[in-house]
Amino acid sequence: MSTSRIPSGSTVPFTPKPRKGSSSAKLSLSQREINQIAGTLASVRKVRPDAIFEELEQSGDAATFLGYQPNGQSSRIPSDPRQAEEPPRPPRRTRPPEQPSTSASASAASSSRPMPSSSHQQITLEKEPYRHRNGKQPERTVQREVLVAPENADSIEEAGPARMLDGVPLEVQEAWICEDLLFVLQGVEGSLIRYDEGYDPLDEDQRLQGARWRVDPSLDPSLLSLVERLLPLASAFTSVEASMELRSAPEYGMVSHALCSGIRAMLKEYRVLTAQLESLFLQSPTFTLQTLYFHLHPTLHTMSLLSSLCLSLQADGVSQEASDVSDDDDGLGGMADELGLGGAGLKGLMKNLKAQEGLIGGGGPVLGGEVLGIICERENTMSGDPTASTLHSTLLLHSSQPYYRMVVRWITSGYLSDPFDEFMVKESGHITKGVLESDYTDEYWERRYTLRDGSSLASSPKVASAKATPSLSAGIPPPRPGTSRLPGGACIPAFLQPWKHKILLAGKYLNVIRECGIEVKRPGELEDTEGMVTMNEPKFYKRIEDAYIHANRTLLKLMVEEQELIPHLRSMKHWFFLDQSDFLTNFLDLATSELRKPAKAASLVKLQSLLDLAVRNPASSSSNDPYKDDLKVTMQSQGLYDWLMKIVSRTGSLIEDGELDFALDERADEDVASKKTDKEKTLLAIDALSFDYSVKFPLSLIISRKTITRYQLIFRFLLHLHHLEAALSSMWLEHKASIWRDHSGYDDMERWKSRIFSLRSRMLAFVRQVLAFATGEVLETNWRALEDKLAKVQTVDQLLRDHVDFLDTCLKQCMLTTSKLLGVYAKLMTTMSAFVSYQSSFNAALSKFLADPETESDPAKASQRWTVLTNFERHFNHHTKLHLDAVTYNAGSENVALLALN
Repeated sequence: MSTSRIPSGSTVPFTPKPRKGSSSAKLSLSQREINQIAGTLASVRKVRPDAIFEELEQSGDAATFLGYQPNGQSSRIPSDPRQAEEPPRPPRRTRPPEQPSTSASASAASSSRPMPSSSHQQITLEKEPYRHRNGKQPERTVQREVLVAPENADSIEEAGPARMLDGVPLEVQEAWICEDLLFVLQGVEGSLIRYDEGYDPLDEDQRLQGARWRVDPSLDPSLLSLVERLLPLASAFTSVEASMELRSAPEYGMVSHALCSGIRAMLKEYRVLTAQLESLFLQSPTFTLQTLYFHLHPTLHTMSLLSSLCLSLQADGVSQEASDVSDDDDGLGGMADELGLGGAGLKGLMKNLKAQEGLIGGGGPVLGGEVLGIICERENTMSGDPTASTLHSTLLLHSSQPYYRMVVRWITSGYLSDPFDEFMVKESGHITKGVLESDYTDEYWERRYTLRDGSSLASSPKVASAKATPSLSAGIPPPRPGTSRLPGGACIPAFLQPWKHKILLAGKYLNVIRECGIEVKRPGELEDTEGMVTMNEPKFYKRIEDAYIHANRTLLKLMVEEQELIPHLRSMKHWFFLDQSDFLTNFLDLATSELRKPAKAASLVKLQSLLDLAVRNPASSSSNDPYKDDLKVTMQSQGLYDWLMKIVSRTGSLIEDGELDFALDERADEDVASKKTDKEKTLLAIDALSFDYSVKFPLSLIISRKTITRYQLIFRFLLHLHHLEAALSSMWLEHKASIWRDHSGYDDMERWKSRIFSLRSRMLAFVRQVLAFATGEVLETNWRALEDKLAKVQTVDQLLRDHVDFLDTCLKQCMLTTSKLLGVYAKLMTTMSAFVSYQSSFNAALSKFLADPETESDPAKASQRWTVLTNFERHFNHHTKLHLDAVTYNAGSENVALLALN
């Protein structure tokens, strides 16, 4: 047995080397070997060397163990007097646990290779039976036997190392296996415990699963049972060591490195324990395998937990899915060679493409928030196990420190430092505040900083499913194969899930302030002396809340006081809600000829100049508005009701569950689709006319493109009503002319004219009733409620919510969000618009009748006049009744404000 594996400073029994060239089968020892053995035993027992020989003589083993000189004298007297004074000691064994020594390698080689064919080769065995400590018997005696190998080398090969413990006493086997276990527990092979034949220590996948061991079959079964109970500890240790070596690479991120640091601290305690056990093994005569098992049994559970954790941190499916893609798979069904496209380069390219498509890798390595999520999940799952709970809480504390620093730095300064994509918040650097005015869908507020899991404050299952398109969900990684866990930083630890939106918004607010050129103060900034902090405790949650409130109040003060948010909102109400419609009346009068053109033929430059003229008219109340230069004329590509009906027909309701936001996101796609229709009806400029409003950063976060679109919907609704009212009023002025007022002398014509007057009057009354309801009952009432809320608002997100809720409520109460109400109302508006546009036909029919009453009184021509009028009356009466029923139903169920229309 090799003696080079015992730590320095230890004294152990010495095994002499076999004497080469001896042909005698008789057991014998040289004088020097006897002296060395006696000196070693004396040193261990702290007695004189003569006491060793006396003990051997008393036990009767002197002739067998020591041998005699040919003259019959005992050879226990050393030939060198200096050896009697100080017994020689064997060389110290200093084999480190991590790397086998030369002698150990030789021993391992001798146990795996056939012995040389020399007939004089000797094999050394040692027996160390334990003796009770008393006055008569020694503590331990050692017997050495030098056996001469048989001349036939083949027999040695057949019955060599596999049976190397045959005939060895149980006490010696126990001492030998204890020594081997102390090395195996450090991941190093021993003499009796070797790597399993199917285990390759150079294979990374096998090392991550843990080493597999093979024990010498000749070991006593009673000892083998205990050894097999301890070998899982060695396997788990090698698994943890391999995982630590792997996860220490830079690409695994700071959280994994912190976790490795915590695990290494535990492994240090494990190594200290094994070192103490080795010292006890070398010093205590009563040390047994049971003692070793007693001390290591609690560690076995802890190490198995560590190994299980390390295995769970491996990306599920990485090795399996990668192995499923054969090296012979060229991505072309094996036809690459036939096409002349074979070669390793093509195969490597196909693997890279598949990896980018997510076919290989399953989301990349486990890092960042996913590491914390796995530890937290395991801690909750094993909460009933005190050891597991303590272990996982300790590792969670160590591994969460880099994540904690990222969170604190983000919520206190708005600075995002995440080089390995471990944090829950991601930044889209290509999105700047300039895109707020140039790009409709790319909004700074919503897409510059987002959560990696794709969630938002306004998200809902219905909207999330509707938004699950490649264009919008491309940045959200798919879950790990076989689990619902998102990979990497997209996985937010369970203890931070309720706080993720506040963490996101706190950093967002501070970034907005920094974009305005204002230095961000950092109250409660992270200090180096802070030490390790537990994240899943109320103290840390309070810190998040305080940072969120501070960022909210700072940004709110900036917007309300310095950027004059409230005056901007009042100005938008004035322009879009037509509080004082005198400027609109002047504009419509000036731009009548231009607004009668098709929308594509109308000149925006001319319309903008006419709008500026109407707004700056000194007689108009709008001339004193400080933000009148921000008002712009724009043309929409679709009619108001056509576009709303397309959206509502798909979703059923425009504002429930955030569908309006989704509809606004899809507006560009709808516009493109509408342009592709072959025969689309001509859209007049008056139906496509809308206003736009320019607002600078950071007010553009509150008055965003989506909120401006809501204002535009309300404005187009009111503009249509005003236009209809003006058209019906102009119709009334025409009906006051003598041609309509003078009696024609024909009762049928007079009834026909009176029916037109009645229908026009009913239409005008309906339009004025809806207009008065929208402006007085809806817009003005909700605006006063918004002003009250703005006076008490304390956070930016509350301001955002109140503003959007105000606009959504106005849209809902104006009957623009419910499919049934919108459908009936759109048909009514179409009927009235058609009736107004038919006024010229009515005038022509009346003129023809007055020019030739006899001919025009013909029943066929009279029936034609009455048919057109009757159709208008029937449609108006029918849709008016349907509208009243729909208003009554919605007023009683969900829209109480509509009661004013009953």
